[in-house]
Amino acid sequence: MTMRPDVTVRDARDDDADALAPLLATLGYPTDGETARARCRALRGADATARILVGVVDGRVLGVATLHVTPVIHRPTGVGRITALVVLPEAQGSGVGRQLVEASERHFAALGIERIEVTSGTSHRPAYDFYRHLGYQDHGVRFARTLAVPSTGSATVA
Repeated sequence: MTMRPDVTVRDARDDDADALAPLLATLGYPTDGETARARCRALRGADATARILVGVVDGRVLGVATLHVTPVIHRPTGVGRITALVVLPEAQGSGVGRQLVEASERHFAALGIERIEVTSGTSHRPAYDFYRHLGYQDHGVRFARTLAVPSTGSATVA
């Protein structure tokens, strides 16, 4: 029987940014600590529902999850979304990911959210079995498109 480490799940702090960079690279989004720090600050500043959780073992950040609540008109409550979830490859299977998901579920339940969705790109197919194992079901398809963003000013919608 493999011993599972004691995982602490807490909100990310500014001094976690250097540890977040390799996690984001694992997802396919290479960055550096300073950029990760700036993105975390921007996320928190732009979305009052955003929460960034980290999974820590023996003082080392081994995983991260980003959470959001999206208000919708077609459901009785908003939708809780786990928009990023990653554990360092050497810590996968250790329980860190499970603990991050369970903490996310507790957070959304405390807000009265009835539905949680997890996004996972097609390049992360091994994660699909992890989510299914935790009781998540395949539901729908997500479509995406990359837009050209103007470099100056703000766009106006007519």
